[in-house]
Amino acid sequence: MPKKVDHQERRTLIADALMRVAADQGLAAVSLRHVAAEAGVSAGMVQHYFRTKDEMMTFALAVLRERSQLRVEEATARLGADPAPRLLLRTMIAALLPLDERARDDGRVALAFLAYTAVRPAAAPGLREDTARLAAFIAGALPPPNADAAAAGLLALMEGLGVYLLGGQYTAEQALGALDAHLALLFGSTAGA
Repeated sequence: MPKKVDHQERRTLIADALMRVAADQGLAAVSLRHVAAEAGVSAGMVQHYFRTKDEMMTFALAVLRERSQLRVEEATARLGADPAPRLLLRTMIAALLPLDERARDDGRVALAFLAYTAVRPAAAPGLREDTARLAAFIAGALPPPNADAAAAGLLALMEGLGVYLLGGQYTAEQALGALDAHLALLFGSTAGA
């Protein structure tokens, strides 16, 4: 009886290998050969699932986005049914920051992907829409007026903190302290806690 192949599982195996190569050596090291070696499969198998490097990168970016979404969903689910907006935003942003080793690996890859998509916008078809949805969600949780501008600022703060955490300029405590200070400015020192 022929062996049943789970194609999505194999694609994810290859994407995970790509992300490990990118986290360890940067996106410049990502090639069909390097990814195949890291995944423990043949280069032909990688080419069977991904005809081009851009296809492979686009799929890996989607896997990374799903992981981030799952981290946020798990963290916010622990808050219960109706958390205060300030606590919800803090929890969500903390879940997206590279505060532990797994999140740091994903963060290094995400940062590399952002640079990659800056010169190849077609490689990230859903990134713009994801960012717009996230900004709209954050704006909906912020007090008026100027919630849209405040949401953009909070997203920029999150990205900057992520870069500083990855570069070692900030510790987790410093990053969370900066996040808390910014949320205090947006919500007032006790409102929305």
